[in-house]
Amino acid sequence: MKYQFSENLKYMKSSAIRNLLKYIQQPGMISFGGGMPNPETFPIEKIMEITSDVLSNYGKNALQYGTTDGLKPLREEIVKFILKDENIKCNPENVFITTGSQQALYALSKIFANPGEKVILEAPTYVGMISSLNANAVDSESIEMDENGMIVEKLEDKIKSMVDNNRKPKFIYTIPTFQNPAGYTMPLDRRKHLIEISKKYEIPIIEDNPYGDLRYSGSKVPTLKSLDDDVIYLGTFSKVMAPGLRTGYVIASEEVTAKMNLLKQALDLAGDSFSQYIAYEYLKNGIIYDQVPKTVELYKRKRNVMLEALDENVENAEWSKPDGGMFLWLRLKKNVDTEKLLEKAIEKKVAYVPGSAFYHKNPELNTMRLNFTYAEDDDIREGIKRLSMVISEA
Repeated sequence: MKYQFSENLKYMKSSAIRNLLKYIQQPGMISFGGGMPNPETFPIEKIMEITSDVLSNYGKNALQYGTTDGLKPLREEIVKFILKDENIKCNPENVFITTGSQQALYALSKIFANPGEKVILEAPTYVGMISSLNANAVDSESIEMDENGMIVEKLEDKIKSMVDNNRKPKFIYTIPTFQNPAGYTMPLDRRKHLIEISKKYEIPIIEDNPYGDLRYSGSKVPTLKSLDDDVIYLGTFSKVMAPGLRTGYVIASEEVTAKMNLLKQALDLAGDSFSQYIAYEYLKNGIIYDQVPKTVELYKRKRNVMLEALDENVENAEWSKPDGGMFLWLRLKKNVDTEKLLEKAIEKKVAYVPGSAFYHKNPELNTMRLNFTYAEDDDIREGIKRLSMVISEA
């Protein structure tokens, strides 16, 4: 039989990061390519205890279908946590549980934008948002960044031009804290300016904050959501508990969560009840407050190891020096194409993600993303040495 697939698929592309897996599994390969948390940060013993408690105390409910908007006790605990952690004030009705943040990105793209309509992205931006836009056939315009994140002055110029051409963007997507892939953090004055623009043109902001608790230096900056209740906020347990449990959440107005409820019914009816009970106990018992400092200690050391290795070995390049998160952004001379360079890197048993993967369109080909949280310290040093040789030859 010859299958006839829908036109929807023509916009979708395989992830460059997923395509790296076939190389990463080669013996002796040192990978800076993935975005996976280090397994050393997984609170396995605590989760074993929680799992036993969940089965003993809530087994019949934890193994049953749940409500579409998520386990109410978990949503109540998130309300307490997010107030303490980020000074975000909300009610359980404003919290919507998703199957990881990726589902939230897909859902928000779907409910806010029609095919062919425009949204605003940072350049570069998270590949998961690009995938979501492609899946929904949504177009975009990108705003350049500097070491302080999105250049908000250029944002307003872009919006004016789009409005004049009857292409007002449907939302602005940003990762203002330890941005993926660049590692940049937007300062407070720029955040306030971004909110002013959002209000002026009545364009919603989607704030993605998966890395906010992973700060290794500098002072905490208020989230956009804590500054403006209209901001749609995305959080996840992937970086502060374990990504395999696939539990994320959206904090938004009840008008927005109601639309997400409708869409999620079509996607998967409801999330994973068992994982939600685990996340509930993880928050309720305060385990998160013991675990995050351990994760920060490990990742801070690994960030420092990579930055020192770059300083000692790499010339003819510049890179970000993030205060937190999991990534840094490396830029080479303009004539170097990191997609082509990757073949040489693989030969020397070191992998990275070419920067072009993080642009919806008009990519900068001389860039790459490096993950510093996953590899062993000695492998980080050796991997940067190998990468420096590849760069020097280029």
